[in-house]
Amino acid sequence: MIAGCRDMISGLFSKKNDALGIPLSEAGYVVVDTELTGLDVKKDSIISIGAVRMKGGRIELGAQFYRLINPSTEMGHEGIVVHGITPSDVAQQPLLEQVFSEFLDFCGDDIVVGHFISLDLDFINKEMKRSRGTNLKNSAVDTCKIYEWVKSNEGSSGSYHSGSVRDLDLFSLAREYGVPVSEGHNALSDAFITAQLFQRFMSILPGLGVRTARDLVKVGRP
Repeated sequence: MIAGCRDMISGLFSKKNDALGIPLSEAGYVVVDTELTGLDVKKDSIISIGAVRMKGGRIELGAQFYRLINPSTEMGHEGIVVHGITPSDVAQQPLLEQVFSEFLDFCGDDIVVGHFISLDLDFINKEMKRSRGTNLKNSAVDTCKIYEWVKSNEGSSGSYHSGSVRDLDLFSLAREYGVPVSEGHNALSDAFITAQLFQRFMSILPGLGVRTARDLVKVGRP
């Protein structure tokens, strides 16, 4: 019985590792962004989720996910100023647990991509642990980490090490790479901006030796 369980677990890990061996251009990605009531994972909660699916460097415009969520915690003024979502906007919206299965189905087994994705994952995993007793199993990469790695390996490390965290925000990097941005935050539009930024990196990475999904996960790990 124990040996059988070990074989099954080993098989699952092997399957995941095999999947990461495919070229960047053949891998599936889900670019995710969340809006929150605040930044404290212990006290705050998700108020909207946006996601865009990609196949390699191609954004699948017809494959989008966006939901407003009635948060489980109080909405503060500072958060409302950032995302523009008011209590009346979400009063009749479903709770996160009611849309979470749909979100996980949308993600499937694809690699999750986001800008400062660790924050999004902290909130997503809080809900995963509460409702399912486990963390999100998908591999994940952070476009900010990819940016730092690219700059370091292009020999331009000084251009970001001397900057502030604000210089690495999504809109700043998007402008640097010629991605159009609009003012204000929306989970779906921010996911789309992140996807376009990720596109730019996908065209650069193979020339720097990052050719498989496994390579990508190594350089972009949150």
